[in-house]
Amino acid sequence: MSAPLASGSDLGLVFVWDQPRRRRLVITGFVAGSVVLHALCFYVFQIIYPPAVALLPPPGRVTVIAPNTEEGRVLLRWLEAEDPALASTTQPPAGGKSLAIPTIQHAPSYLTRQPALKDIPPFPPEPAIPSAQPPAPVEPLRASISAAAKITPTIVRLSPELETRGALLGPEMKFTASGRESPQIAQFRVAVDENGAIRYCFVERSSGDATLDDQARQYLALCRFSAIGNPKSDIRNDFTWGKATVEWGNDIAVPAAATEGLAP
Repeated sequence: MSAPLASGSDLGLVFVWDQPRRRRLVITGFVAGSVVLHALCFYVFQIIYPPAVALLPPPGRVTVIAPNTEEGRVLLRWLEAEDPALASTTQPPAGGKSLAIPTIQHAPSYLTRQPALKDIPPFPPEPAIPSAQPPAPVEPLRASISAAAKITPTIVRLSPELETRGALLGPEMKFTASGRESPQIAQFRVAVDENGAIRYCFVERSSGDATLDDQARQYLALCRFSAIGNPKSDIRNDFTWGKATVEWGNDIAVPAAATEGLAP
């Protein structure tokens, strides 16, 4: 291979393998020029930062104006000229007389002369006989009027079904309540047989006092009707059913224990 080769056409090759030309010096020259130009640019366009200097704040200063200096006297004259009290008050002249009123001590007349007091007139003598017209009115004595309390008896009202059986006959009513409260109207469902006796009695509406309800039920059980009912009336199983309403009066006795509890 060290020997010079023949041309490619002579050897029958596709590529022509000629001896390379000497371009090494040109490339080296370009590289060296580029380095020089870069160095020159870095030198020309370099940034130089100034040194950092720390500036301290200025120290505080106090200026004292003495009154014996010229600056102090000028300031005092200016303050005196600008005083608003000089323009708002009246300045009397230096040689004028004072208009102040002298202080005079006042002495009231009642301190120098004591007035004479009059004596109290004597009281009139009391008469031996008392006056028929005393100074104060006398209220007449009023007799206590005792109003007789009206007694309202306790009654039993019957429904229309029971009124056809005649008048209701029974023993004397004597009821005793268990407390001081006023009882309400009590209503009972009763059944009357063919002989006029009340065979069944049930409480439908209570009076609010169980003791009065029991006494009223016992009273109705002892009552009898005076006549036998009409055969055409509504009688089922030989009984006539109806309602008996007990309206309480003020004839109900109150136990002694409840009365003593309300006494003052």
